[in-house]
Amino acid sequence: MESKKTPRADLSKKTGLHLSIGLVISLAVVTLAFEWKSYDEQTLVDLGVVEDDFEDVMDIPPTEQPPPPPPKIQQPEIVEVPDEEEIEEEIEIDLDVEITEDTQIEEMVFEEAPEEEVSDEIFMVVEDQPEPQGGMAAFYQYVSKNLKYPSQARRMGVEGKVFVQFVVDKDGSISQVQAIKGIGAGCDEEAVRVLQNAPKWKPGKQRGRPVRVRMVLPITFKLG
Repeated sequence: MESKKTPRADLSKKTGLHLSIGLVISLAVVTLAFEWKSYDEQTLVDLGVVEDDFEDVMDIPPTEQPPPPPPKIQQPEIVEVPDEEEIEEEIEIDLDVEITEDTQIEEMVFEEAPEEEVSDEIFMVVEDQPEPQGGMAAFYQYVSKNLKYPSQARRMGVEGKVFVQFVVDKDGSISQVQAIKGIGAGCDEEAVRVLQNAPKWKPGKQRGRPVRVRMVLPITFKLG
């Protein structure tokens, strides 16, 4: 007995539709598989606060090194020096000399020591300074008697000291007289004139010998 299918139960007519639906589903599954992205769960790290896990740095004391040993002191070697050999030189002296009345003995002549050259140097300071005959009081008494106050200086009222430089020679005479600091108005020339005409002094001495000595004296001009 043949059984007939109802048109609703005939699936052959819907084969194309089912095939299309399967292809669409397969394509969707494949596309979803390729496009799906998965992310691993990660925790956020707070960079603002960093835990300090470093160990505390400990102060390490410096290593004490022992001081170097002192250098060895080498004792000086004592070298024996042989005694100086005395050189004995035989000097032959002929003592067999016959002396008769006619024998003439030569006189020994001793050369005199050369005299020391006397220096013409002018000293500033010597052992025995030169001084006027009768002392400085007598010298200034001579100056006061022979000094003539210049009329120009008297008229202008000039007063003061004139420093005069001069040389006392070996014989006590005075030379090279010049005013090195004056007051003008004719006083400088008058002081030089008085010293040039002064009597001889006692010369200065160095090691007992008379020498030339340079000196400076003030001559005072004062109105009475």
